[in-house]
Amino acid sequence: MSQGRIDLNVQGHVAQVTIDDVAKHNAMSLSMWTDLLAAFEEIDRRTEVRVCVLRGAGEKSFVSGANISEFETQRNSAASVAHYNDMVMRTQKAIFCCRVPVIAAISGICYGGGLGLALSCDLRYAAPHSRFRMPAARMGLGYDSENMKSILNNLGPQATAEAFYTARVYDAASAQAMGMVLAVVDDVFAHCTALAQEIAANAPLTIQAAKKTLVALAEDEDDMTSVETAIDDCFKSKDYVEGRLAFAQKRPPQFTGQ
Repeated sequence: MSQGRIDLNVQGHVAQVTIDDVAKHNAMSLSMWTDLLAAFEEIDRRTEVRVCVLRGAGEKSFVSGANISEFETQRNSAASVAHYNDMVMRTQKAIFCCRVPVIAAISGICYGGGLGLALSCDLRYAAPHSRFRMPAARMGLGYDSENMKSILNNLGPQATAEAFYTARVYDAASAQAMGMVLAVVDDVFAHCTALAQEIAANAPLTIQAAKKTLVALAEDEDDMTSVETAIDDCFKSKDYVEGRLAFAQKRPPQFTGQ
C-alpha cells in the first residue's frame, strides 16, 4: 500500500517541496514525516538554495492531517505515539529553524497536522477555496505542548482556544483574520513561486541572518552569539560591497551569498 511521498525539486535558488498522496488528500504517514524531515535537512545542506516553497500535490489539499489508517499500527501504544509525535515535532522544528525562508502555498484542506505544518513556515498564503481545522477534539487526540506552543505563537491565546475547543472549520477569509495565513490569493502557487523568486534575488546572508534572528526571538534564546555573528558576517561580505556598488550605479545587485 502506498504511503505517499515527498518530492524535493530545486531550480536555481528556489527549492520546492511537495507533499504527495493525492488519493488520501495528502494525509501524512509516518514515513512521509521522516522523508519531509530529510528533505529539509538536505535543503539546509544545499548552499545554492535561498528560499523554499512547501505545497501539497494537486489543488484539493495542502495536508488533510495524519493518515488515520496507520493509527492501529503506528499510534497504538504509548511508545509508538511518543515516536510518532517526536518525528512530527522534529520535522516541524526543522522547517521553523530552516536556514532559508519557507513559504507555505495552501490550496484546499489544511487540517490537524497540516495546520501545524503550515504554521511552522515563515509565510503562509491560501487559495480562496482553502479550509482550515484543528479536529483533535473530535477524535479524542491529545496535542503535545511544543506543537501547541507553535500554534499559540501564531494565533494568540483566544484564537488558539477557539480552534481547539470547537474543532470548527474555518474558510480562507476567517483563517486570514485569525492569522493562520497572511493573504488569500487566487493563484496561490503562482503567487508563492513569484514571491520565492523575489526573495531569492535579495542578499542571502541578510535573509538568513534575519531568519536566525526571528527564530531566536521567538524561542526566547538567551545566547544571541550566533545571531550577532550572522549579522556581522553580512557587513564583512562581498554582497555588502556589491549592494552598495549596485545602488551607486543604479542597477540591480547580483548577489552570490559570499
